[in-house]
Amino acid sequence: MNERLDKILASQGLGSRKEAARMLREGRVTVDGQVVRDAALKADPDGCVIAVDGQRLIFRKYLYILMNKPAGVLSATEDSRQRTVLDLLPEELNRRGLFPAGRLDKDTTGLLIITDDGDFAHRMLSPRAHVVKRYAARTQRSITDEDIAAFAAGVQSGGDRFAPARLWAGEEDGLAFVEVTEGKYHQVKRMFEATGNRVLQLTRVQIGGLALPEDLAPGQVRVLEQNEAARVFL
Repeated sequence: MNERLDKILASQGLGSRKEAARMLREGRVTVDGQVVRDAALKADPDGCVIAVDGQRLIFRKYLYILMNKPAGVLSATEDSRQRTVLDLLPEELNRRGLFPAGRLDKDTTGLLIITDDGDFAHRMLSPRAHVVKRYAARTQRSITDEDIAAFAAGVQSGGDRFAPARLWAGEEDGLAFVEVTEGKYHQVKRMFEATGNRVLQLTRVQIGGLALPEDLAPGQVRVLEQNEAARVFL
């Protein structure tokens, strides 16, 4: 579908439409090898070659960004007092409309998807989809068979009853893994507390079939192709 060039450039995180128009006026943009200066010119980003400063623009209708969220950062689009996950994005990826698909607590680390595809996020977070989220938890004490049975039956905490979850012990003392299909407030921590345990450190390591890469350091991001992002539904 044909779109204005300034709109195409802005949608790919290359600045505002005003900044995109300036790039065009400066002769920094080519379409199929020809310099174009008119911001209002329409082009098909899927059918032609658009380049900025000689670098071909790989057009993405939606962005899917995998982040290894560090501790101490909010899963929010903006905050006047604290850093958010969007503040950690490199400039070339921080385009309008991005938001974290789901939340991790401020002190929880690990796999977070940032996108501007609302339908994708809604489907991933919908309880009907039963997308499994796996967490690695460092706990105050090692888990027991009774804990595993309680999680499998569905833990009651305050006024909430959580859906049955899978819990198993890691190879190290105090390391446990839990899989949930819900995303209620402080859910994993509250489930452990309901069994007389306490979470000391929590990391989300997998959503559906998409795992947190071992080589992705806290705060780093990786752009996913659409087929990679779709692995959350496997």
